[in-house]
Amino acid sequence: MEMEPVVVAFESPKNCERIRDILEGGGVAACIICHSAAEVKRIVSKQGIATVVCGFKLTDETAESLFEDLPPTCSMLIVAVQSLLDLCQNEDIFRLASPVRRSDLIASVKMLIQMGHRLEKFVRPRRTEEEQAVILRAKELLMDRHGMTEEQAHRFLQKKSMDSGAKLAQTARLVLGGQ
Repeated sequence: MEMEPVVVAFESPKNCERIRDILEGGGVAACIICHSAAEVKRIVSKQGIATVVCGFKLTDETAESLFEDLPPTCSMLIVAVQSLLDLCQNEDIFRLASPVRRSDLIASVKMLIQMGHRLEKFVRPRRTEEEQAVILRAKELLMDRHGMTEEQAHRFLQKKSMDSGAKLAQTARLVLGGQ
């Protein structure tokens, strides 16, 4: 059986390697190592990763603020000393106090991977090729007209979509209609 991809993100390369060795050695996950929140966001959005295991803080922001920028289908497990975990306000973030037991880490990540599979079925309806093409054209228009990056254009469409309660493809059509 193929191992599930999971992002492992810590400031310390040593922590990344330790967690990766446990997860890959236990046959739980294929780990993608990151050291910054920006890297995590890029990998999660490009590869549709549903689980992030990280420290309390990365090189460029805290795990809690990173979590706010991840898709709703993405779960996060913070591994840190209890005093830092106590600072985390977001109830949707899973926490594991370090030093962590190998069995606890493996069980927690397995649970998050299973949750991700269940959520995917309900939360992420598949877009048709036509809808994907419309969204891509709208992003290209925003990039050309307003000098946005692809990520900024996508976030703009997401925000407008959420604010109006419309689907992303409907919002993209509105953007294209206003050409």
